Amino acid sequence: MDYVNSIATTLSLRPAQVAATIELLDGGNTLPFVARYRKEATGALDEEQLRQISALLLSLRALEERRQSILALIEAQGSLTPELHEQLLTASTRAELEDLYQPHRPKRRTRASIARERGLQGLADLILQQSHTRQPLEELVTPFLSEEVPLLADAWAGARDIVAESISDHPDVRRLTREKALHWGTMLCTRVEGSEDPRGVFQSYYDFSLRVERLRPHQLLAINRGESEGVLRVGLEVPARDWQGAIHAAFRPDRRSPLAEQLVLATEDAAKRLLLPAIERDVRRTLTQQAEAHAISVFAKNLRALLSQPPLAGHVVLGIDPGFRTGCKVAVVDATSRLLEYTTIYPHEPHRQHAESLKALAGLVTRHQVTLITIGNGTASRETEQVVAELTREMRGVQYLIVNEAGASVYSASPLARAELPTLDVTVRGAVSIARRAQDPLAELVKIDPKSIGVGLYQHDVNQAELAEALEGVVESVVNQVGVEVNSASPALLAHVAGIGPRLAERIVAYRDEHGPLLTRKALLKVSGLGPKAFEQAAGFLRIRAGEHSLDASAIHPESYAVAEALLRRAGSSSQDPPAERESALDALRADTALETLAKELNTGIPTLKDIFEQLVRPGRDPREELSAPLLRSDVLSMEDLLPGLRLQGTVRNVVDFGAFVDIGVKQDGLLHRSQLPPGTALSVGDVIEIEILKVEAERGRISLAWAGSQPRPS
Repeated sequence: MDYVNSIATTLSLRPAQVAATIELLDGGNTLPFVARYRKEATGALDEEQLRQISALLLSLRALEERRQSILALIEAQGSLTPELHEQLLTASTRAELEDLYQPHRPKRRTRASIARERGLQGLADLILQQSHTRQPLEELVTPFLSEEVPLLADAWAGARDIVAESISDHPDVRRLTREKALHWGTMLCTRVEGSEDPRGVFQSYYDFSLRVERLRPHQLLAINRGESEGVLRVGLEVPARDWQGAIHAAFRPDRRSPLAEQLVLATEDAAKRLLLPAIERDVRRTLTQQAEAHAISVFAKNLRALLSQPPLAGHVVLGIDPGFRTGCKVAVVDATSRLLEYTTIYPHEPHRQHAESLKALAGLVTRHQVTLITIGNGTASRETEQVVAELTREMRGVQYLIVNEAGASVYSASPLARAELPTLDVTVRGAVSIARRAQDPLAELVKIDPKSIGVGLYQHDVNQAELAEALEGVVESVVNQVGVEVNSASPALLAHVAGIGPRLAERIVAYRDEHGPLLTRKALLKVSGLGPKAFEQAAGFLRIRAGEHSLDASAIHPESYAVAEALLRRAGSSSQDPPAERESALDALRADTALETLAKELNTGIPTLKDIFEQLVRPGRDPREELSAPLLRSDVLSMEDLLPGLRLQGTVRNVVDFGAFVDIGVKQDGLLHRSQLPPGTALSVGDVIEIEILKVEAERGRISLAWAGSQPRPS
């Protein structure tokens, strides 16, 4: 199969770009490495384009593997005609292949197979051929009667069973019916009588009817969940004209034939008993796959935004994991994320130790010069926020932040948490994680299974393997874009560096524990198991900021050090000069000499040269620095404070198909419905926006929001 041209056409890329990418990926190179350091070969394709090529390549190779398997199976049956062989070779989708294979697929004993065993294939063939015989039908059937088929009616019924199966298995009939069903079919839902839906989650689908092409992904996933929980009964209705048209295109009754009525009866039976149930399964499978792919892409986008949140460096942070009966676990970490002190306070029911809790928090803030308090957004978070807001009103220089605590409990009980904080109870480890999430969201969140972070919709209803693969790809992408300080990174963070993985990450940490900090990137080659290929893939993404070679702190790959140093010499500078002097010298060089000329002189590509210029000016630049910091608060609102027309700032917590959930500083996140967004506006998790209160339903805990404009976040 011509993978290169097929992928190039699908993605509107040049075949040379696709061919180079396939060669690099097949050569064991990672996506981040190819995206960053092989731009000349790929024509500067970005990481998303490379992932699309990789995914399509896997899909096409799987399709080809299935094609060869089907060819072998049919050939072994002795049924592979030249025409069928050509059809199988030109089939471009899995559905086409399976339709062509359907008539030859080994089946359990069916009504049709029993009829064939009883010698009724010949009679079925006469019906299919719509013979114009003048022979009386009784005489036509008589040769097919036997002990097993004693009656004329039995013979006709058995023959129709064979015809019905032939109609249902016909590739063109299936294809056309499926196409019509995907366009004109209607999804029908009703409530299962006596089913339990105490919160009315599926109320919108109790009496639901909608054309399948108009179904939105979140609706389809909700319907699937309602069906799996026994609340909804789901069906697909295909207009009769559509399936009849598909069947009659290949099996049209001939009114001049005395066998026309038998074909009409077989057609009705084929549709209701075999074809339409199969098409319903196909259509629902297709719709579910599309909905799951969409849900996974939304989850991945939200996760990328969350992981890309800028770190709040330099803060001493007090983290609170809120709770009622068991109290609020509190942990203070210094600016390097080292645990300083921890305790438990009981400000809420049933203990009501409000004054004692305030005093304890004030003592921790004063003792450790805390500048930021983080509160997990789970149970009792808003009640805890009330306590913290009271504290911050009294203590100047302290602000607070609500952070997503999803996955904190998963981390707390993990082997990594036990290794990092061996003497602490799991609940206190959660408070430490909540504190660290503000200091460096990426470094902390990589310790958690991405599926547990909870920034998607219906994440438990989608294909878990595909979800895990997509989210791991996001984590890998963000980690490598940011870069990792090799001498301080946790094994969890190092494991996501291109070419490293969990085992090598553990070995790197063990090496630096035994030998001290690595002073150069080349020292990585001394780590057991880290060979030249792993070094090639990983080196550019690892930083050594206090090492012997200044370029080791940058994203310049060691393979390009000679080019970087030659460029500096050409500019009359060196890697030891202050950044401002280097920038001035390099700017002067670029003003005097074209990039194309410099690239030829230095024997490198223009994309690589541009990256080197950027890194020499801002070595190891963290792309998260370009984003504004999270919205910090010093006071709290209540639902009673919210009135229609009130404008305030909020932080986007989750983005879904129908809008975005926004934290506006009260117990319940508000919903900014997509209908309220200006055309073309795309929101991301972590965005700080200005909204207007539309409606407050306090008794239902619902807040409806309107767009009032974006607002830069305070740095």
